Amino acid sequence: MTATTAFRPRATSPAATAPAAGSVSVPVGTAAPAADTSTAAAASVPGAKRVLAASVFGFFLVGLDAMVVNVALPAINRSLAGGLSGAQWVIDGYTLAFAALMLSAGALADRIGAKAAYGLGLIGFTLASAACGLAPSLGLLIVARLAQGAAASVMLPASLALVRQAFPDPVARNKAIAIWTAAGSAAAAAGPVAGGLITAAVDWRWIFFLNLPAGALALALLAGTAKTARTATGAGAGARFDLAGLLSSVAALAGLTYGFIEGGSKGFGTAPVLAAFGAAAVGAVVFAVAESRQARPMVPLALFRSRAMSLSAAAGFAVNAAFYGVIFVLSLYFQQVGHKSATVTGLLFAPITAVVTLVNLTVAARMVARIGARLSMTIGLVGTAGAMLVLLAVRPDLPAWALVLLLVPVAFAGSFVVPALTIMVMGSVPADRAGTAAGIVNTSRQVGGALSVAVIGALVAGGDFTGGMHAGLIGMAALLLVTAVTVQFLAPGKKQAA
Repeated sequence: MTATTAFRPRATSPAATAPAAGSVSVPVGTAAPAADTSTAAAASVPGAKRVLAASVFGFFLVGLDAMVVNVALPAINRSLAGGLSGAQWVIDGYTLAFAALMLSAGALADRIGAKAAYGLGLIGFTLASAACGLAPSLGLLIVARLAQGAAASVMLPASLALVRQAFPDPVARNKAIAIWTAAGSAAAAAGPVAGGLITAAVDWRWIFFLNLPAGALALALLAGTAKTARTATGAGAGARFDLAGLLSSVAALAGLTYGFIEGGSKGFGTAPVLAAFGAAAVGAVVFAVAESRQARPMVPLALFRSRAMSLSAAAGFAVNAAFYGVIFVLSLYFQQVGHKSATVTGLLFAPITAVVTLVNLTVAARMVARIGARLSMTIGLVGTAGAMLVLLAVRPDLPAWALVLLLVPVAFAGSFVVPALTIMVMGSVPADRAGTAAGIVNTSRQVGGALSVAVIGALVAGGDFTGGMHAGLIGMAALLLVTAVTVQFLAPGKKQAA
């Protein structure tokens, strides 16, 4: 968005991160069942590195497409002449489908097997990307983005479940999870950079066309794991399809996400937004009742009694709210207030990509191994809160190097949170519940991002952009600090988790 194409902000897509079948036969947070412990002596199953490569590649695509369109919105608007407000649904449609379907998609991964679910999601994502690039009108582009978000919702929990199953040994699994989280975080940070450069150098349609060879490569990697990747086993395999759980969870999450998206632009007291939140509340109640009465529920409610699960979901909500809220509001600030081009705006986020990748790959997993996931999450959350306050110093007249220095603390501190919470969750559930756990945590992260950008969009749309941005940054800092205190005092410690 250039200075001549300013618009009233509304909710845009979080990445994001992230990121449900049968009954639970062991308490969540205890040791995994014998199916896991029998192979715990091995660092990984045969072909695990190929499984990891396929999972990471697809997860990178999912994270990239959540953010890559932000900077390209003005170009899409000029090309398809649909109005900038309508063009923003190119992002919001992806968010809505992604958040609404992820919980049930995690259940699908546990029922039919992570490999099968991931393959189906990857094929759907690649085809939907082609439809996005070829879309002749804004309406068809939005429909294709809805399909792309639905496919992404299947890919994300299934990719993490594949990693969990391929690395039964905790030490090897923690390293693999660090690589997996690095891919998603780096993709989200790289989205604005790639979107700005591709749009300026070629055309916005190539944002989607580049997914075609990337998707084909990921499918080729996945195909090579046919004899090594685990299939559906345990309580979730072959269970009766839980239609009530599926429909009620989709209604609840779709209503919640739509309410956040539209609330940021139309106001949270308007009739459509209140109706969406009402539908979300009814869907949540129906979901809880339906799952409590199912012999083999889509999402075992016992999972939510796990402190590791609940607090990891809360930490994921907070860190995604901060990370994607910052990318959203600063993308607008740099262009509308600082009058920078889309290319320059994208490049300002480039160092974040490098920092996130470096910390995830070299420090995060080692830190968890040394001090535990709880303390790692607490340090990351407190550091990210401090980074929000540092960003209050952003001004339109600052040179590029100063803006980059102000952004780096966000990437550095936030990089400790997602690996730690993912490691905590994946270490507390049996392997045949990995898709369920991934769906729950990543749904919380997705909703956190959607809520953040909706609220910040409403704050900056009031006329005083800088004042609204500062209010949003302070609010995010407060949320992170409250979450950090809760995690530190209630999450299981290193010895308990072990």
